[in-house]
Amino acid sequence: MIYLNAFLFAGTVCLIGQMILDNTKLTPGHITSMFVVVGAFLDIFDIYDQFVLWAGGGALVPITSFGHLLIHGAMDTVNNFGVMGLFTGMFDLTSSGIVSAIIFSFLLSLVFHPKD
Repeated sequence: MIYLNAFLFAGTVCLIGQMILDNTKLTPGHITSMFVVVGAFLDIFDIYDQFVLWAGGGALVPITSFGHLLIHGAMDTVNNFGVMGLFTGMFDLTSSGIVSAIIFSFLLSLVFHPKD
């Protein structure tokens, strides 16, 4: 059942993004930023954690989980370090994903050459 829930959640996020892209003049960058903010907003009220429990990895794959992780890390470290935790905690949970994306994109750019 978790596979079906993961598919439904991630598919719904993609469907919403595609509908916004098709019916508005927003660019993919605008939509991506909007999804990050929505994920962060849902995490503030502990709603996104319920999606993670229900959909598992399907809720951790879309771009909405990046906003969730930013706010989740900041809220966890603000209890220990005060206001400085807002700035340092945002990157605790997301640093491994950001670094791996940079490394893999660099390595793949060496292997594959884009066409003009």
